[in-house]
Amino acid sequence: MFKYIRKKIGYLALKDKNNSQSNISSKADNDAPVLPDLQSNLKTIQGILCSSDVIIHQFTFGRDRKFRGALIYIDSMVNKDEIHKSILKPLMYDSLMLSDNKNLDFSDMATIQRDLISISDNIRTTLLNDVVDSVLTGAAILLVNSSKEALIINSRKWESRGIEEPQTESVVRGPREGFTENINVGLALIRRKIKDPDLCIENFKIGDRSKTQVSIVYLKNVANQKLIDEISIRLKRIKIDAILESGYIEQFIEDAPYSIFSTVSNSEKPDKVAAKILEGCAAILVDGTPFALVAPMLFLSGFQSSEDYYSRPFFTSFIRTIRFLSFIISILAPATYVALTVFHQELIPTQLLISIAAGREKVPFPAVLEAFLMLIIFDILREAGLRLPRPIGQTVSIVGAIVLGQAAVEAGLISPIMVIVVATTAIASFVVPPQADAGTILRYLYLILAGVGGGFGIIMGLLITLLHLSSLRSFGTPYLWPIAPVNFSSLKDVFIRMPLWKLLTRPKAIIWSDDASYRQSPDLRPSPEQKKR
Repeated sequence: MFKYIRKKIGYLALKDKNNSQSNISSKADNDAPVLPDLQSNLKTIQGILCSSDVIIHQFTFGRDRKFRGALIYIDSMVNKDEIHKSILKPLMYDSLMLSDNKNLDFSDMATIQRDLISISDNIRTTLLNDVVDSVLTGAAILLVNSSKEALIINSRKWESRGIEEPQTESVVRGPREGFTENINVGLALIRRKIKDPDLCIENFKIGDRSKTQVSIVYLKNVANQKLIDEISIRLKRIKIDAILESGYIEQFIEDAPYSIFSTVSNSEKPDKVAAKILEGCAAILVDGTPFALVAPMLFLSGFQSSEDYYSRPFFTSFIRTIRFLSFIISILAPATYVALTVFHQELIPTQLLISIAAGREKVPFPAVLEAFLMLIIFDILREAGLRLPRPIGQTVSIVGAIVLGQAAVEAGLISPIMVIVVATTAIASFVVPPQADAGTILRYLYLILAGVGGGFGIIMGLLITLLHLSSLRSFGTPYLWPIAPVNFSSLKDVFIRMPLWKLLTRPKAIIWSDDASYRQSPDLRPSPEQKKR
């Protein structure tokens, strides 16, 4: 015990020392200015950016070629045609044809920015730290001898895939476009859905080494400002080497890190994210991933699909009921089977009980171990199907399930009823993808409780789960709203989906205010008796 405490104290002391040294070094780098001597600046930058793909192009320009300049960029991250056409050509050739060239001071970066550079997206800076960061994000940097400023020119060019239909959220009716890894494409897709001047975007750079762009998107007069402030605070406190996917952000900003239930949702569909923004939520987009985060998240929103609002309410309500039923089957079917066959045989009809007993006659394992092994094999097959190349993965999943299941039954290792139960569980688990992760863990937990305590164990597990869900919050919003606490006006879009003209208000638990609660006119019910204009 004392050895552990001593190691912990030593680790914290070393961490504080490293942080202080890092802060001193970072402060020194941030304070380093751009010097009027071009060669000194280039020498400093070459010492920092020592990679072979960093291009430093030195040239002379102006009448009599008396001005010296340098262009710095990373070879694979810029648009070379744009650099030649909009930067080098105006400086090296067009400047010779200016009639009043003698009166222009090209050592003044403001003059170059105003009179020569044709790319509008450019800013001046006096810090070398900004120069290095901009080069690493794909910008081109112009340095001129005798100038204490550098010009950061946005000439980025990224290779990225086109807009495609998301594989994780397929729909029959609705938009087929999905986010890409380019965050600018994602922001443009949201702008295309919401053409409102109140749509706000706040940008952050997170990751000491990756410097990943992270953007918060929300409607200014709809989203609660406390929610936006809280998200900003949680993002700013992230200190990490790199952010490679939005899952990094999710794990750093969620409310309940030790819960199996996620309190931050994600989506690849711009229409779904836009709908959440219109409800008062905030979207978090991360450069380099097609998955956008949405906060706050409600547990019941995982059973909703964007397609629910594109179809008529009757079929949609039926499908939503199927989703709830499928989720219950996916987490309780194996546990219920074990509880009935081991503890509560009197609840099973006689003919069915005889069939189950005949099927289990040669099975050497107890029912709980049999179910546990079958679920493990199913998860192994599912993981193999996901990780292998798609044609091979599908073959392995189908052939593996059929061959293994049939062989296990014929060998007397597994009962036929158990194969049916596990297959039904597997199919039902794919109906509600947002709850698949939590459902997988709950399935095993309830199975263990059923093996130990039968129906009583399952009931205690359900009670603990409900208490846990009731205690969760997602950025201040109750996780089980509008069931706990109950809000009758919002139950119109939970278990069933009322017609769109009935859904007058936004979720009050998200916007926390009545000022922006209404999202449509109250007199939109269709009627053949409407007056003609």
